Amino acid sequence: MNEDVNFIIEATKEAMEGTLVHLETGLSKIRAGRASAQMLDGIFVDYYGVNTPLNQVANVSTPDARTLAVQPWEKGTLEPITKAIQAANLGFNPNNNGSVIMISIPPLTEERRKDLVKRTKAEGEHAKVGLRSARKDANEGIKGLQKDGLPEDEAKGAVDKIQQLTDAFALKIDKHLEQKEKEIMTV
Repeated sequence: MNEDVNFIIEATKEAMEGTLVHLETGLSKIRAGRASAQMLDGIFVDYYGVNTPLNQVANVSTPDARTLAVQPWEKGTLEPITKAIQAANLGFNPNNNGSVIMISIPPLTEERRKDLVKRTKAEGEHAKVGLRSARKDANEGIKGLQKDGLPEDEAKGAVDKIQQLTDAFALKIDKHLEQKEKEIMTV
């Protein structure tokens, strides 16, 4: 196969892998009833006037399945961390005991579980849109090469290969969604 065609296929594969990694990250933030340090990813704390990720000003751990412990590296950041967790609107009520912030993870209600499944499916749909976008870009690249003299049979083979990649990654996305939905709905 043509060098340019191989480049387009590899670039498409990398884009689709990036979409899958993005999906995995998004799904890890959707809690399934168990405490996880990733639940607090994406929270930024006002650290001396600078918006800083929580994991850069404190250690987040899970002492048990229903509790998160946030141990700030400086006592002065206890209050800003507590405020940032409350402002993140995750449904948590952090308790500041003067040295550690403890967060009890409430058990999920059936209604909340269904909402989380909807959110999971929305994340999956975003990922599939990313796959389709990568496929479209690759197919346009192949058409451009065809205008520049790429034989039709090679172009057809490349388009087929790109579709196979898209199908394979769509299956991976479906598996991730199925696994996460099962995790959420398990009481």
